[in-house]
Amino acid sequence: MAYEIFGNDLVELRASSKNPSDINKDDNKSNSENESNDRIEGRNSVLEAIKAGRTIDKVFIQDGLRDGSISSIISKLKGSGTSISFVKKQRLDAMSETGHHQGIIAQTASYEYSEIDDIFALAKKRNEPPFIIILDEIEDPHNLGAIIRTANVCGAHGVIIPKHHASGLTATVVRASAGAINFTPVVKVTNISKTIDELKQRGLWFACADMDGDPMYKCNLTGSIGLVIGNEGSGVSRLVKEKCDYIVSIPMKGEIDSLNASVAAGILAYEIVRQRSI
Repeated sequence: MAYEIFGNDLVELRASSKNPSDINKDDNKSNSENESNDRIEGRNSVLEAIKAGRTIDKVFIQDGLRDGSISSIISKLKGSGTSISFVKKQRLDAMSETGHHQGIIAQTASYEYSEIDDIFALAKKRNEPPFIIILDEIEDPHNLGAIIRTANVCGAHGVIIPKHHASGLTATVVRASAGAINFTPVVKVTNISKTIDELKQRGLWFACADMDGDPMYKCNLTGSIGLVIGNEGSGVSRLVKEKCDYIVSIPMKGEIDSLNASVAAGILAYEIVRQRSI
């Protein structure tokens, strides 16, 4: 059983696809959409934001719209790392505050993303082996913010998040990080599995958090390491888990056998700190 969060409906995009052509369709509303101060509504507004170089995390487009300005927006966003989702008009209506979304609403990032090289540069500056926290589809912005805060205080050199099915750097994330976002590099990548392969080439080993793993005290978590924390409900995906070198669990003594994702990240991060300091 994977670590999970209770009391939240976190079903954004991951369960909605029935075939490849529907991969970005979704009729469910996620927590990460509730950030009106990070939203841009309307075609011209979104185009101007793109031209101005603003970082766009997600774009929600009404199903069936493929006309000139929509096609232009999609074209300009190719290769940018922006997640594009096609949704029903009713969902856009529910998200809209202006009532004039014109079939498109964009979610912008409150902070700029870093590059993977920035993480390695920070580790080199501190003269420490790299320590990276990788998040596999963490959807709750409060969890993401809390994990960034934990990453900072435990000395991790950066956090990596995926492009799809995950919270971006919204205002809620910034608040929940308690300022840590200003000091901890956060990198957004298209494919977590591929990124792990690339980081292995740079000398990292990877520990995946899962209830079926070996107790964390029995695992060697020293040296250059990446800690992988999974989705609040379903844990680390199978493909990502298969890339990891260790499957690590937290000993459980109570009647329940799950932890909030950010709490699990904190416990495992500090076990890494403990082992690195011995």
